[in-house]
This record gives sequence, structure tokens and C-alpha cells, in this order.
Amino acid sequence: MSVRRNLSSPDAWLSALARIWRPVALLVGILALWALISAAHLVEDYLIPSPGRTLSVAVDKAAYLAQHSWVTTYETVIGFVLAAVLGVLAAVVMVYSRTVEQTLYPVLLFAQVIPKIAIAPLFVVWLGFGPGPKVVMAVLIAFFPVVISTVTGLKSVDPQMLELADTMGGGALRTFVKIRFPAALPHLFSGLKVAVTLAVTGAVVGEFVGSNEGLGYVILQANGNFDTPLLFAALLVMSLIGIIAFVALDIAERLLLPWHASRRGEAVTTTL
Repeated sequence: MSVRRNLSSPDAWLSALARIWRPVALLVGILALWALISAAHLVEDYLIPSPGRTLSVAVDKAAYLAQHSWVTTYETVIGFVLAAVLGVLAAVVMVYSRTVEQTLYPVLLFAQVIPKIAIAPLFVVWLGFGPGPKVVMAVLIAFFPVVISTVTGLKSVDPQMLELADTMGGGALRTFVKIRFPAALPHLFSGLKVAVTLAVTGAVVGEFVGSNEGLGYVILQANGNFDTPLLFAALLVMSLIGIIAFVALDIAERLLLPWHASRRGEAVTTTL
């Protein structure tokens, strides 16, 4: 059965609905609780605005938010693509070279535990106030998950498959292209979906430190002016960017790896 038929069949739509109704119900519940808290005046409006007020500001300043959202999206996409490419290349080298892995892995771990917000001002000094520092921050935050997931995937190949390929005369390159990399794709996509959401955070963190555009700039300006409705609206837009990017990668995974996606979906048994 083709992937297109699987995606368009009633069973596929029912399966998708079964997966999303719980998070949708939770989101509706959170919004209802938020509205009740605002209506009961349990928290001052200037601290937590009501959902209606936040939505009204988002609609009134839609063009303003869209302009800055485009900047953050651009920085996120560039940073994510660079992190994905560099992460996969680093993982391949580490898998095929034990010396490189033993040398590079501790350095990557050390770099990962350093708070990125602490070194963000350095990138502003070195690269200025353009998109460069934001892209670098996105790369740094998104790089580690890609490396770890790809290394795990490349090492999870059945050794008997590798022995069989070697016995049949398959070279290292053909074995990688035909066996290792395809087997690592499920792990790679898992890392990519984590990395793309972190890339959004990295871009915004870079904008916090030094920028005159982007959602991070909007959040800082709204916070300084005690404009909490605009701040919440910017946070919601930021979350929406991450969700759309995550869903796009999830769809790409299902299209490129239907065998993996269908097997994973069938393995989950619903009891409630």
C-alpha cells in the first residue's frame, strides 16, 4: 500500500484523531483554567492577562508580530540546517574513528553543559548585532541532540548485516549508504525533532542579548514596558513556530520512513 493511500484512508485519519485529542483536550483545559483565573481576578491583569486580551493584542498587532516572527523563523531555519549538517558529519566521523570519538565526545559534552546565555554576549561582540549571533546560538543549542541521536543510530545497526555486506564485497561507502545510514534515520529524525525546537530557543536567546528585531526583541520590549498581553502573544507565536517545525519534521519522517512510522503506531496499544 502506498504512503499516499495510508495518509488518506479513514483509518489513518481516525488514528491521527486518536493521537491528538488528548493534547487538544489538555490545551483546552489549560486555556479554560487561565480564563477562570483571569475572570476571578485571582491574579492582577498586568501580571497575567486574560486569553481574550492576549488574543486581541495578537490580532491588533498581527503585522508587527509577523514581521518579527519572520526574523526569528529565518534565524531558526538557518541555525537548524547548519546544526543538522554539522551534527551528522560529526557523528559519522565519530562512528568510523574511535580516536576522534574519544577526543571529540568529551569536548561536546563540556560545551553542552555551558549555559549558552552566558556566552551569548561574546558572539554579539564578535559578530555584531546582525543575524550571525542568533544563528550561532541556534546551532550550538541544536547541535548536540543531532550528534547523539545520529551516533546512536549508526551504532545500532545489526552487526550481522554489516558482516553480510562485508562478505558480499560491499565497500565502506556502499555499506554506509545502503545499510548504516538508512538504519540510523529513525534515530536521526528523533534528534532532529528535538533539535528544531531547541533552535527556536537558541535564536530567541540570541535576540535577548543583542538585537533590534525578532521575537526575543519583542519579548524584551514588552517586558520593559510591562505590556504583558504583547509578551504573552509573542510567547505564543514563538511556541507556534516550534510546533509547526516539529510537525513538519514528523510528517517528513512518516513520508520518508513509512515502515518505521506505521510499525511504531501499531506497537502502541490504547487502553483508555
